Order: sequence, then structure tokens, then C-alpha cells
Amino acid sequence: MEQTIIYLDNNATTPLHEDVIAAMNRANELYGNASSMHAMGREAMEAIEESRQAVRDLIDAPEGSIVFTSGASEANNTVFNLFRERIDLGSKRNRIVTTTIEHPSIIEMVAHLRELGYTIDLCPVDHTGRVVMEEMEKLMGDDVALVSVMLGNNEIGTIQPVKEIALLAHHHGAYVHTDATQAIGKIPVSMEELGVDYLSLSAHKFYGPKGIGVLAIRKGVPFAPFFHGGHQEGGKRAGTYNNTAIVGMGVAARIAREELEEESARLWKLREMLREGIEASIPNVVVNGSRDYCLPGTLDVSFPRAEGESILLYLDLEGIMVSTGSACASGSLEPSYVLLASGVDIELAHGSIRFSFGRYNTEDEVHYVLEKLPPIIKRLREMSIR
Repeated sequence: MEQTIIYLDNNATTPLHEDVIAAMNRANELYGNASSMHAMGREAMEAIEESRQAVRDLIDAPEGSIVFTSGASEANNTVFNLFRERIDLGSKRNRIVTTTIEHPSIIEMVAHLRELGYTIDLCPVDHTGRVVMEEMEKLMGDDVALVSVMLGNNEIGTIQPVKEIALLAHHHGAYVHTDATQAIGKIPVSMEELGVDYLSLSAHKFYGPKGIGVLAIRKGVPFAPFFHGGHQEGGKRAGTYNNTAIVGMGVAARIAREELEEESARLWKLREMLREGIEASIPNVVVNGSRDYCLPGTLDVSFPRAEGESILLYLDLEGIMVSTGSACASGSLEPSYVLLASGVDIELAHGSIRFSFGRYNTEDEVHYVLEKLPPIIKRLREMSIR
């Protein structure tokens, strides 16, 4: 008998949309180098520019702002290395401000820069994982070069007040970056409305291929390329174009934009159905993150007296795939730094599970999870007191 497979780890990565697969299969024939001037090169470049426009439309970005990268991690590192270079060149603005719950591609970059002697300040968050604006205001000053705050958290789903932070930072003359990766396709994302100078995203979070993403750069703001060795992307990112992946991302971006309102409502309904079912069927649970400012489809729950890794493995045996802690730091038994930064105690952080829904999940799958999860938690809690 074939095992039930329920994938509830869409914040880690999403499956390719069937239309994306079809478009990428066709794009495999576009093997001409998009930098070449002959007919095959021009054909490839035309497809790339169509995708560039689709991404620009998705995030309401200014004309000429879209730069293709290998993903959001590269985009994030590009921005931080840019300001590191500016500081090295003697800029009077020599301080960077970010938060305690950023993606590991920023958290680990911050740790590295601190080891090298750079000044990085981390703004705290409240118990819901939302930036404490009073503390952010205290961190502002004329020496701040860059403020970087993710739009939606990958673990607990908390949405940050990026627009307000951007207004504050710009008032003090700082530039603003947001990692919008988790928000794309789930909530409206407008670079213009947010007022940020730099925005990162990855295609594989909205049913596009892995290994391709974007750094959107507002015209007139500082920039220095992370990769050198070619004229591609107007000199902003060297390297031969990945035609197939870029085309796939363009199709995924178009679909995400067209279906945003309907998909956002559907994901929220599934999330709430699971949350209400868990709270009704399992005693003593804690829902992490914000109830008012949360990405649809993200539900992070702590189960006291039950280890997250054990819950994950028992669910996996039932064909239910979830995550515990940060998916990008898998293999570590350390509690989630995001939860700890939000004031969750270490026991609750160890017992947390993230359920993240996507376009292929159904209400029947939620019912299946609610059938299998309560006895697993009961069993693990009984084992913990023996």
C-alpha cells in the first residue's frame, strides 16, 4: 500500500509549479548565450527580459532595478559586503543595524563581520517576534550606513513593519535592505510601497527553480558587484545567464502575482484550521509568533515535554513532512535562535514544530495531521515522565 505523503515544509522550499516545469523544458532549447549578438543569443535575452519584467511586476520594483543572482543568500551577502567595502573606504557611516531573527545568511554574515571588528547592532524583537520600534529608534544615528530587516520571518512567520523602519532609517540618512523571500506569493510585496533601497528574493520559495533569485536595487543607491569578470546585468553581476532557471522564475513570478489574493486566503484558512485543531485536541500547546502580523500558511507550535526532533521523526513515519527550528540550520540540536530571541524559553524552543503550507496542500491533509499528531504528542509526553 502506498504511503500517504503530506508536505508541510513549504517555507524550506516549494515544488515546481507544473507550468514552470513546462516552461523550463521549452527553455532548455534556448541554449544560446544571452550575451551573444547572433539570433540565438537574442532569443535567449528576449526570454530573460520577459522574466525580468515578470519579477519586477511581482514586487512593484522600479525600472532597471532587477539583478539576477543565485538566490537570496547571495543577494543578502552582496548587500552586506557592499557596505563593508564602503566602511573600509572610510565612510563616516560605519555602523550596520539589523535584527536578532534574520535569516542565517545574514546572521552568520553579521557574526563574521563582528569577528573582523565591524560594528553591527542587533535590534531586539518582542514576544511575537516583531521588531521593537522604540529600540530601533534608539539604534538610529548619523553613523548608520545600512539597516536590514526581513519582511516575513521564515520560522514563525512574523511580518515586520518594514515601511516604518525604512522611513525612520531614511530620516537618519541610512540605506535600507529587506529580505522579502518568505513573503513573496503570500502577501502583497511592493518595493515602492515599502520604500526600501534593496530587496532580496529566491524563486524556489514560490514554486520556481532552485539556484536563482533576485537582488532589486533602487536607482541611484550605492552598489558594488559581488562577482567580477563579466558585463552581465549591467556590470552588477558577472556570469553567464542561467537561461532555463531565469525563465522558470519568470513564469513562477507571473503565477504568484495573478493568484496572490486567492492563494493568500487559502493558505490562511489551512493554517487556522490546523491551529484550531491542535489547540482543541492537544492540551498545553503554545503558538509562536504573531496572531495579527503573520504570513499566511506559517504555523509554529511548541509542545512542552516533547522534543521537536522526536515529533518530526514520528510525523515523518506517518508521511507528514515538517521542520523544527530553522530549516537552513538542519542537523543542529541547538534550539531555534529565532524563538529564543522572541523570549521563548529553551524547553519550548526545543519542542517547536513549524508547519508551512503551500499551493498543493488540502483540507483533507489537515484532517490527516490532526488524526496523527495528538497520539504522537501523548506518547512522547508519557515517555518523558518515565
